[in-house]
Formats: sequence, structure tokens, C-alpha cells
Amino acid sequence: MIDLHTHSTASDGTDSPARLVEVAALAGIKTLAITDHDTTSGWAEAAESAGRFQIGLVRGAEISAVARTTGWGTGVHLLAYLYDPTHPDLVAETERTRDDRTSRARRMVALLGEDYPITWDDLLAQTQPGTTIGRPHIADALVAAGVVRDRDEAFATMLRTGTRYYVGHYAPDAVATVKAVRAAGGVPVFAHPGADARGRVVPDSTIEELAAAGLAGLEVDHRDHTPDTRRRLRDIAKSLELLVTGSSDFHGSGKRNLIGENTTEPEVLEAIVEQGTLEVLR
Repeated sequence: MIDLHTHSTASDGTDSPARLVEVAALAGIKTLAITDHDTTSGWAEAAESAGRFQIGLVRGAEISAVARTTGWGTGVHLLAYLYDPTHPDLVAETERTRDDRTSRARRMVALLGEDYPITWDDLLAQTQPGTTIGRPHIADALVAAGVVRDRDEAFATMLRTGTRYYVGHYAPDAVATVKAVRAAGGVPVFAHPGADARGRVVPDSTIEELAAAGLAGLEVDHRDHTPDTRRRLRDIAKSLELLVTGSSDFHGSGKRNLIGENTTEPEVLEAIVEQGTLEVLR
């Protein structure tokens, strides 16, 4: 079993990187990717745990970007695998994104604090040192304050796009990000490209542009994709000669997603490894 999309407390997961690997191993996962948002800070801890539990580890990140080729700008997430974490262009962009995520969270908490019992310290209590801060942590603070029952309720109400509490954050251009991942020796895969419940999705023409820039694959098998969407994405991947991956997008107790609920074929992992700079830790 190969699961190439999971999160730890380095971003918005609820398990530490070490515990994430342990959970995966206990579930029968043989190769796991740690892909926290815009950060590699969980890699070292996950690597140590992978050695202890004898599980293969693909080091990666989920990088926020914006597809401006749509004309209106659509947020996309790119899973970057096996890249050089010291590459200056990629480091600069992910640091800028993380910094702006923090500023955005401060603004959202301030707005929420006008109507609900939530402060910045309440949010920080839901994070670890170095965590990439995002809306899920605001949701956790609202849960702790008794305002909502869980993250789902928070995102369905005050944290969704369009409310007076919502604030956007900086993200680099998607085409430029694909090129930067490739320049860093990495393998870029478009995460949940058809998840329309999360907001607007890009048209097929944008996937074509990303493929021309060096996109390696599409995450087709994902909880947020309907059977029809999976079929459509498979057809696109075939026509553009892109890899097809499947992943859980596991966040611990932060989401209902179960580790290993969608998986990737071994030959696809082999193709990713062939294209990447880093090796899979085993």
C-alpha cells in the first residue's frame, strides 16, 4: 500500500510526524509521503520514525499556488515530491507563503474576535513550534472555545470563502511553481484537481498548461472526487501522458479521511522516484 498525501502537526494534521508514520505502518502502508503545507520541517522526525517502523518514506510538501491562466485566479495545491529542500527559489516562495498565512490568520482571528471568544493565543495553543498556520488551526481554536463542534462546522460557516471573516493569502503562480519544483529536482503532482466542493476548479486547458510547464501527474483517486470526476481526470492524464496517483490526504483527527483509503500503484511510485532528486528512505 502506497499513500502519497498526508499531513502532520508540521502543518494542519493532528499527529506528529513520528506518530503519522507509526499510524501508517500500523495500517499496513508500505510507502508513505509526508506532504505538509509549504514546509519540510517534519521530514527529519518522520525519517527517524520510518526507520524504526521499517516503512518507506517519500519526502514532499503540498505547495499552495494560484492558476492565473484561468483569468480570475484559482487556488491550486501542488504535491512536490523528492525535491532539494534547500533550493533557493522554492525556499523563498514557501517562506513567503507561510509568512503570509500567519498574517492572514492574525487578521481572521481579529475579525472573529469581534463576535466570538477567540484570541491569537487560543490559536497558538492549537499549534506546535514551526507549524505552517492555516484555517484549520483557527477552526481548532473555535472548537476549543465551544463555538463550533468540529472543523467541518467551522469551514461550513464562518471560515468559508465569502464570509466577513475570510481573508485570502499570498500564493505563487502555479505554472512558475511547477517549473520551480522541477528546477529543484522534484516531481510535481496536482493535488485533488477536481475537488469542486472546495471551490472553483481549473479548466482542462489549465491542466494542459501545467503539463507543458512540467507537471508530472494528477491525484485522481481522492475522497473529494466523484466517480465521474475520476473518469474525466483519468482521461485527461492519459491524453497528456501524466501519472495517476491516489492518496488519502490524511490529517489525523482533523479530517474524516482514513489513511490508505486511496492508494498509488507501485509502478507510478517507481516513475516518481526516477524523476526525483532525493531517494525514498527505506
